[in-house]
Amino acid sequence: MTILVAVTDSEEGTLALERAVAEARLRGTGLLVANLRLDPLELPPGVDAKLVDRPPNTDVADHVLALLDEHAGDVELLVIGMKRRSPVGKAVLGSLAQRLLLTADVPVLAVKTAG
Repeated sequence: MTILVAVTDSEEGTLALERAVAEARLRGTGLLVANLRLDPLELPPGVDAKLVDRPPNTDVADHVLALLDEHAGDVELLVIGMKRRSPVGKAVLGSLAQRLLLTADVPVLAVKTAG
């Protein structure tokens, strides 16, 4: 089994990667890393993972959902970062996180910042 993590260019993306690494170690599973950043992503030392960069001009949510389809039956958990939002922000979320939460056909672990 595998854990898929979507890593964005944000504090939430970094936290999602850290949590996904911890979950993979805890569960003894593989890790599939969707790099949604514009720059190359360096994995922490000692992490056994497959890194997949987003092709140019590809929607970030479409890329993550395509990886879920491509690895259907193998991915057991999707880990994403999520921003804390005000009540108004929640009403008009419209974000990558919301799309993945509503569309993914596997359990989703949403990681938020402490603040």
